[in-house]
Amino acid sequence: MKKLLLACLFLASTATAAPAQTCPDTASYEPARKVIADLGRIVAPNGIQETYKAHIGGIEQWVSVRGQDKSNPIILFVHGGPASPLMPTTWQFQRPLEEYFTMVTYDQRAAGKTFGETDPASISDTIHIANYVDDVIGMAEDVRKRYGKQKVILMGHSWGTLISLQAALKRPDLFYAYVGIGQVVDVRENERVSFDYALAQAKAQRNEVAVRELESIAPYPGNTPITRDRIVTARKWAQHYGGMTAFRDESAHYFYQASKLSPEYQDKDRCAIDEGNLFTLGRILPEFLETDMSGVREFPIPVVMFMGRHDYTTPSEPTAAWLSKLKAPYRQGVWFERSSHMIPWEEPGKVLVSLLQYVRPLADVTTR
Repeated sequence: MKKLLLACLFLASTATAAPAQTCPDTASYEPARKVIADLGRIVAPNGIQETYKAHIGGIEQWVSVRGQDKSNPIILFVHGGPASPLMPTTWQFQRPLEEYFTMVTYDQRAAGKTFGETDPASISDTIHIANYVDDVIGMAEDVRKRYGKQKVILMGHSWGTLISLQAALKRPDLFYAYVGIGQVVDVRENERVSFDYALAQAKAQRNEVAVRELESIAPYPGNTPITRDRIVTARKWAQHYGGMTAFRDESAHYFYQASKLSPEYQDKDRCAIDEGNLFTLGRILPEFLETDMSGVREFPIPVVMFMGRHDYTTPSEPTAAWLSKLKAPYRQGVWFERSSHMIPWEEPGKVLVSLLQYVRPLADVTTR
């Protein structure tokens, strides 16, 4: 199913959920999945490779844990979307990180494997930002206890930054540091910056179709309600001009199709990605659109922001401005000059180097 990126929300391009369908058979990909699984298999004597269910927030949530050395600090990586799980994509970028960190990812409520094994009716009334925040906290507590760690590093991407930032504010005692990738600060401001970029690019390229569509929703967001149709129009053209993945005039096909090659997922899990996305979108969108963290002036733990120079999905300019005024024990902004919104995929080498330079020392308990 073709998707557009909605602010930092992944949504299907149809207005309503389609009836449940038989999952497509991806058996032809199985030989490739076996190769990827073998390459990714952790054989280091002190390594760890686990996939399990943890009871968090009243439901079973699927967790993946990977690392070459159990003594390394843990990064709890909170995925975007919502309902856009990392687990089926980590094979694309994560293996070098596993040399220096134990990487923990989980499929959030109504996402991927977690959604596929949950009765939707049982969680329909729980799709609220506050519950996702508590899930982050619950997952951090569970991981810390399970692996005997004092604290963990918290890292979020896109939608995951929104809930992770709030979790860090609520329970700073659990975290050595917070890393935001494609940070959400003020949703309405993000929408404005993204729209202005798309319109400027459309005019510069003399794209009459794009200009006409964008001007039809102007001023955006303005004082008019941010409806789904208006967001789709704005997102479509911001993406077209590289606002999600830099220097590409298309969406991140490599990301959307990653699950087909993922050793972690079965066909039913792949189907659950779209199903969970559609289930979540209408329920969470009103709360998401009201999110504004710009009033947060102090942060209780070290904070590091990874910012894509070309990100017009969650634009980096507002994040940089917010960070420059933030009071924190330690703060650092890192610009990724060849990235848009998909930083871990676009510049994985710099992600690793930046984590080692700015973040791993913060988790060195021998010096703290």
